[in-house]
Amino acid sequence: MTSEITLFVNPTAGRGRGAQDAQPAASALRDAGFSVRTVLGTDADDALRRAREAVAGGTGALIAVGGDGMMSLALQAVAGTTTPLGVVAVGTGNDFARALGMPIRDPAAAGRLAAEALKGGTVREIDLGQVGERWFGSVLASGFDSRVNDRGNRMRWVGGRFKYDLAILVELAAFRPIPYRVRLDGGAVREIEATLIAVGNGSSYGGGMRICADAVMDDGLFDVTVVGNCSRTTLLKVFPRVYRGTHLDHPAVTVHRVSSIELAAAGVTAYADGEPLGALPLTATCVPGAARVLVPGSEGAI
Repeated sequence: MTSEITLFVNPTAGRGRGAQDAQPAASALRDAGFSVRTVLGTDADDALRRAREAVAGGTGALIAVGGDGMMSLALQAVAGTTTPLGVVAVGTGNDFARALGMPIRDPAAAGRLAAEALKGGTVREIDLGQVGERWFGSVLASGFDSRVNDRGNRMRWVGGRFKYDLAILVELAAFRPIPYRVRLDGGAVREIEATLIAVGNGSSYGGGMRICADAVMDDGLFDVTVVGNCSRTTLLKVFPRVYRGTHLDHPAVTVHRVSSIELAAAGVTAYADGEPLGALPLTATCVPGAARVLVPGSEGAI
């Protein structure tokens, strides 16, 4: 393993904390004896190009500093390679880090953990979802939740968590069940009406909403949560339970464990790891062991 590692930084993560929070992580890594090279990009495409160059050049690890959007970008660079990914979660969502039991908004601790994992060889192989050439680590959202994302992205006059809550209220007013065509593991096509279908490699999205609460990141399967056709009143009752994961017991909710899923629905944009993926239809495949992540010492690590 080379002692030179790459710090992959989003200077705008966490309302501008990204560049600032990279410093404690970098200091922790240098104190542990590693040579740290920082990669910044002028935009997402440039940043990804630079990250891929670092991986191709044999960097000892790619340490991503930011929120779930930055982790998603980093996954595009390390997926299918042997380069381990370190996670310094300083964004507003941090669901990828949360699913892995990583420090949240504590960059010095995250830097120390990455250094210890590199020295001790504590690397966990995790599955990733793949849609075309795109990879995702946490959850692919489609339906009511993705329409809330669409709405929130258009609300440039309001920010923070309030924007998401307001978007939920606006979308509820216009809510109608969505006709889906779904194929699980290459089986028969099912036509269903549903509120949303979430495809979970990880357990949560939206900063701790445990939509796929029982998902495991290294079991070779997605947990697909289907919230069926339900009224606005039922949706209002069920939705708050998502934060505890207790919504899975509701009669309107079903869960399927599959290695692949085909989704089709008119007028629905899919989001993966909080980033727009594109309009349905799409096919998502769970790829076992597609990424190696620096984690605390635990069962299943190598």
